[in-house]
Formats: sequence, C-alpha cells, structure tokens
Amino acid sequence: HISFLGGVKIGAVPIPSSVMFRAHEIEYRINDSGSKAVITTPRYAKEVEEIKNSCPTLKNIIIVGDEISGDQLSYDQLMKQSSKHLQPVPTRSEDMAFFCYTSGTTGDPKGAVHLHRWVPGNDPSVLFWQNVQENDLVAHTGDLNWIFPLGNGFLYPWRWGVSTLIYNGRFDPEHWFELIEKYEVTNLASVPTAYRMFLTVKNAEKKYDLSSLRHCISAGEPLNPEVIREWKKRFGLDIYDGIGMTEIMVYVSNIRGMKIKPGSCGKPQPGHRCSIVDKNGNPLPAGEPGILAVKDDDPGLFKEYWNKPDKTSESFKNGWFLSGDILYMDRDGYYWFSGRDDDLIMASGYRISPFEVESAVISHPDVLECAAVASPDSVRGVIVKAYVVLHDKNKASDKLARDIQEHTKRVAAPYKYPREIEFVESLPKTQSGKIKRKELRELEKKKKGITDVKE
Repeated sequence: HISFLGGVKIGAVPIPSSVMFRAHEIEYRINDSGSKAVITTPRYAKEVEEIKNSCPTLKNIIIVGDEISGDQLSYDQLMKQSSKHLQPVPTRSEDMAFFCYTSGTTGDPKGAVHLHRWVPGNDPSVLFWQNVQENDLVAHTGDLNWIFPLGNGFLYPWRWGVSTLIYNGRFDPEHWFELIEKYEVTNLASVPTAYRMFLTVKNAEKKYDLSSLRHCISAGEPLNPEVIREWKKRFGLDIYDGIGMTEIMVYVSNIRGMKIKPGSCGKPQPGHRCSIVDKNGNPLPAGEPGILAVKDDDPGLFKEYWNKPDKTSESFKNGWFLSGDILYMDRDGYYWFSGRDDDLIMASGYRISPFEVESAVISHPDVLECAAVASPDSVRGVIVKAYVVLHDKNKASDKLARDIQEHTKRVAAPYKYPREIEFVESLPKTQSGKIKRKELRELEKKKKGITDVKE
C-alpha cells in the first residue's frame, strides 16, 4: 500500500498484483507492461526469481523483509538510505496513474490504464453507493490487488478523509465478524462469495456485536436475491449490489433511499451516463437485452488497454465504451444482469442467463454456490448444466439433485432448469471472486469429446 502511493507520488506507474499468481502469470504481466521493478516479500520472491531471466525490462527485485538473497534489494535498507523529504512529481488529471489487469476470463488479461482523474471521477461510487460519512470506518474483505478493494477499500475513502481497515490474512467469515466487532466497522464492502460465506456462520447475528455496521455493498459478481433477503432478515441491513469492471469500477448500483429490487444491480449512479446498446453502440429500448455501456468521456473510465490498440478500438463504439456485460433495463429504469456475452446459454431456442439459473438453484436451502454453463448434448445440442457446492457435501445424492431440479422448475421458467447437476467441493474463480464459467464450459466439452459448442 505504501509502495503504491509512493510510486504514484514519484510519477511511477504501479501495477497491483495478486500474491496467488504463479510464475507464468507474473512473467506475462511484467513483459506486457514493461515493468522495471517488482516489490514483494520473501514468501513470494521464488516465483519472481524463477522468471526474471525471461523478463528483459526487469531490473530490480525489492524484498520487504529480512530474507534477502543474490542481487535482490532490501526495501528497509532502501528506505533508510532515502531522504525523509519528498518532492512529488507534478501530475495532471490526464497523466497515467496505474494499471489494473483484467481477470482474463475471455482471453489474455488486459492492462487497463487508469489516469489520475480516476479517483475523483468515481466520487459517485463513494458518496451514493458506499454512503461514506464523517467518522466512518470502511473495510473491504478482499486483497487490494484488484479494482474494487483498491478503490472502495483504500483510495476512495482516503480521498474523503475516512479511515479504512486493511487486513492481510486469508478470508474467514468468523474472523471477519470479530474484526467488525472489535474495530466497530461502519461500512462493509465485499463480494457475493464472501456474503454467502458470512451467512454460513450460525447465529452470527447473536454471537457478535455488529451494531456499528450500518451500510453494506457488494460487487464483483451479481448478488443472488436469496442472499440479499437472508442478510436483511438476519442482520437488518440491506446489501447494496452494484456492477462494475476493471475499466471503470462500479458505476451502476443500488443506493440508499432507492427501492431495492433483489436481483437487480440498480441504476446508473449520479454523474455516470449509461445505456443498454447493441454491438454498434446504438441504444436499445427497455426490456431488450444488450451490452451495458458508459459514455466514453466519463472521468472514471480507463484510457486504453496497454499495448492492445485493437482491443481498445473494439471496446469503443459510437461514443460509448462497451462493457461486454449483457443486461436489460426494465420500465422503471432498473438494470438486470444476464451474463457476459460468451456466458449466455443457447438451449432449445432460448437465450438463458446463467445468473438466473444460479439464483434459482441457490434458493434451495442445501445449496451454497452454483455455476451454470452450457453442456453439449447429443439430442438437444446444448443443455443447462449446474455445478453445485452444498452447505454439507455429505448430502450429495441423485435424490438431492432431482430435488434441486424440481425446486428450480418451481421458482424459474421450467426451460431454465439444469438437466444435469454435478456436486463439487468448490468452483473455479478469478482473484476477484468471479466464477470462471469459461473453464467449466471447456471442461464440459472435454468430458463429452466435443471440440466446439455453439452457445
């Protein structure tokens, strides 16, 4: 965190990265960005050492800690040798500030270049969605290596003079309840997976004093309606869901004072001009699914994909930035998520949203998580397949699978029910908590010996 802020002040361009990255993932980002230095700890330095000779621009590996080896540099020693007085490099709003790499769910990760105007450009996110107020204490349960926790868990609250709680350990719902109680957290930011894990803690609303907590937000993946309702029932608080992306952060959300429609990601935040458009950037009428887009002059929007001019050009059409997320707007102006364009399931002539299937399946009391994907079928061409994580894995059975199928038919249109269910211990996810449906689709093709499936 200190290195990020220090880098920005001296005119460098920091690139937050996950400690979970393996050598090849680090190598890709260093070579794509042309990075000159890596700052890490002894625990993760091995991955960098493994690929340093294949990264021609990499000059320095700086270690935070005592275990320094070879030509590595000591962060502490460099700090001792440096002047206590810093003259920040003058920057303008259009100057490059930092990169954040996309999750790479549809190909190689892309370096989204953000400018210095990004933080003030997302003031609506802080004031309306996060509802930050004087004397608040904000906490985000995620690591500060992707856009949501970096913004709403760190930089945005600081801009408004509000304190943040930063915890570097692994996520554990019970420990996080303890942190909220101990430090009297007022604003909680998290992802749907974490909220589902919070709800697995029995009697948490009685066991912990959470009276300081007054506002909760969620992003990273759409939040299933059942989670919203259960959180409200147990903790007396709404979860204000929103949708965003690496390129702009959250710009459509539910906000305090607005009626929440569980399952909807809300409306465009004040100051952001958004629309549902076709692939050419032409606005579509209410009720018609299309691509969520934001005006290309939005101050919170990224500038470009680093070293990928073709990808940048493809994303900007007719004065809009096209997110790639498929949504529709209802007559009240609320936006509803359907999925990424490549996530939609084409089965029996229907366009089926995986999110709608997952929300229906998750409303079954035995289901913790679900991922719905297209699966090849010799008769139907494509069917809906659900990968299901149970609260109690020992309950997995053919009978329970049939019960979940019947339950889904009752709470959603029957054509959306998963004709196949596979019980798994966990779902593959990106570092930001998004389900890797592409990985599951590829697994289905491999299982059934199909080289291509039209979805």
